[in-house]
Amino acid sequence: MAKVAHPRFFALIIGTEILNRRREDSHFLFLSEFLLSRGYRLSGSFVIEDDPALIEKSLSFLANIDNSVVFSFGGIGSTPDDHTRISAARALEDGKLYLHDEAARIIEDRLGEKAYPYPIRMAQLPKGAKLLHNPVNRMPAFYLKERFFFMPGFPQMSHPMVEWIMDNIYSEKSEPQFRKTLQALCRESELIDIMEALPKNVELSSLPKLYSDGPRVVISVSSKDKKAAEDAYLRFTKALEERGINYSPIEE
Repeated sequence: MAKVAHPRFFALIIGTEILNRRREDSHFLFLSEFLLSRGYRLSGSFVIEDDPALIEKSLSFLANIDNSVVFSFGGIGSTPDDHTRISAARALEDGKLYLHDEAARIIEDRLGEKAYPYPIRMAQLPKGAKLLHNPVNRMPAFYLKERFFFMPGFPQMSHPMVEWIMDNIYSEKSEPQFRKTLQALCRESELIDIMEALPKNVELSSLPKLYSDGPRVVISVSSKDKKAAEDAYLRFTKALEERGINYSPIEE
């Protein structure tokens, strides 16, 4: 299967230890910043516990989103709380795990007799799985259909894998997004009529703020069409000037 033509990227961060605060998440910040550096953005991020049914349903949900590409972190090891491999098989393939010969060889070469009886479980993968190289201890991760990438929870292992994926599978940068931003000394409700009249190819962000000296709102418009972004920005500045509302541009 070919890669997704116009990808929307999602993070699925799996780990009860993150939710109970025994470990801090480091994947969201890395992934959101890294994708931005490549001209993309993160469309959603989910942190869930190590529950096989929840992992399966989360993957099924994400798979049904048009053009979704999922970076999944955690749960691919050999301990009883590692459910991601079987949940991926149930959500995305035929519900079974198969011995991946190359993965088994890597694990055996790395651990010898100690590969059995437990670490070799990591070579049991969903049908059609391809391997992702682990730069730290060689224990492989895997991906399915050029859309679903399953990596360890350890950032030092998984983050280089994300870089490899974006260098080798999704190497084309997204079209640039042109953005214009201002801050106005008013409530955002005073500008809803302008917001509702924006064309569909313009993305709007409205961030209200309340200070001791009164309300403010940060308005940001962006588009892959530079003129559309500029025209949308001018709609706001013209309305603000006509309504006698002070505003100031914000440099991005």
